[in-house]
Amino acid sequence: MSASLEGQLVVAISSRALFDFEEENEVFETGLAQDPSRQTAPPPPGVKKDAAYMQLQLERLDVPARPGVAFSLVKKLLAFNDAPESAGEAASPAPAHQRKQRVEVVILSRNDPVSGMRVFRSAQHYGLKIQRGAFTRGAPPWRYLKPLNANLFLSTHLSDVRAALAAGVPAAQVYPQSARASEAHPHEVRIAFDGDAVLFSDEAEMVFQAQGLHAFQAHERDKAAQPLLAGPFKPLLEALQRLQQAGTSRMRIRTALVTARSAPADERALRTLMDWNIEVDEAMFLGGLAKGEFLREFEPDFFFDDQTGHVNAASQHVPSGHVASGIANPLL
Repeated sequence: MSASLEGQLVVAISSRALFDFEEENEVFETGLAQDPSRQTAPPPPGVKKDAAYMQLQLERLDVPARPGVAFSLVKKLLAFNDAPESAGEAASPAPAHQRKQRVEVVILSRNDPVSGMRVFRSAQHYGLKIQRGAFTRGAPPWRYLKPLNANLFLSTHLSDVRAALAAGVPAAQVYPQSARASEAHPHEVRIAFDGDAVLFSDEAEMVFQAQGLHAFQAHERDKAAQPLLAGPFKPLLEALQRLQQAGTSRMRIRTALVTARSAPADERALRTLMDWNIEVDEAMFLGGLAKGEFLREFEPDFFFDDQTGHVNAASQHVPSGHVASGIANPLL
């Protein structure tokens, strides 16, 4: 009988989103070795330039990579697999191999297979139970999301994120220079979402872009009782709620809606979540105030927003990712 990921929250993630490979990536981008004594001329156009990168990763095979932007999110989600389901089980937990897996993390990386060895070894060093991965040596890896039934894809490659979103998979471009997550909540996965074009469709955002704030407020007030259509991240929020409802005595999920909306446009957003039978723990209607400092106080393990300006500002405070969807992200 073949293995199955059915019923699990499946997170697909690139190696640069999980680990800090920025130094190594610089070698990849230039195609040049770090050691001047081994330097060769840059490869001609059309020739793979990853030889120096592969060599560096191989030399560092036994050196664990530093945690990356999404490391905290992954670590905490995987902890759901180790946590007892109930207080009764906590007294005499089942052996690890008998516990029901709730979360699966899979590496989907443009790395070459040899460099993939360092990714797996680094995961093992930190106790991350990651056993599956696909390493494509530069080819787009997003096409493996559907066979995985992935609930989320995190990557530093915008083109892969766009393709994943087009295929119906919640996806975000991770900003590698983002602040790292706080360690203040070890037993709580904290995730913050923007509303329009992320949890909800970009219907209201299109009104705002075309007609301005007053028209947007009137539009949302008049349609307060009409639920918004789903945005690309509704399936992830639903999956997180299922994970939370499955119950565990050691880990929980705390979610926040962090939006530039303000009253009276708050009502439609909240009524939409109620119509979906989805709950969030916190809702911040900021009326255009900068989100970064509010997010700093919430201390999420990750924040998702469709507008690069918000993501850039938030990334100074918390791990952040760009959801390249909706009217704010036209295809060039």
